[in-house]
Amino acid sequence: MWCADITYLPIGRGFLYLVAIMDWCSHEVLPWRVSNTMDISLCSRRWRMRWGYRKPEIFNTDQGSQFTSEEFSRVQSAAETRLSMDGKGRWMDNVFIERFWRSLKYEDIYIAFYAVGSGTRAGLSQ
Repeated sequence: MWCADITYLPIGRGFLYLVAIMDWCSHEVLPWRVSNTMDISLCSRRWRMRWGYRKPEIFNTDQGSQFTSEEFSRVQSAAETRLSMDGKGRWMDNVFIERFWRSLKYEDIYIAFYAVGSGTRAGLSQ
């Protein structure tokens, strides 16, 4: 089973958006991407990039508009993966990636406080 989520990353003037896919068993972060817009392609591109990895039986997300879009549903259907969604307002349903966001923010983002997007991408890569 895999999960995905989007989080906001504060930078000098505004926010960036980070989407990541995580394996529930190993807690390994698979593909991830930082963007200055939170559109549907942010999520669907990440899903397509995961083809270098094994295929999950179930893919869990929250009920965000990116994950409930027709485009994302088509990508899921083509992969023949069952889509599971958290209950409304139930962050605990996706606890592994929520815990990852907390660790990432408190151990890197809030300490480094990146001023620009390129610095954020470089910091996250490390």
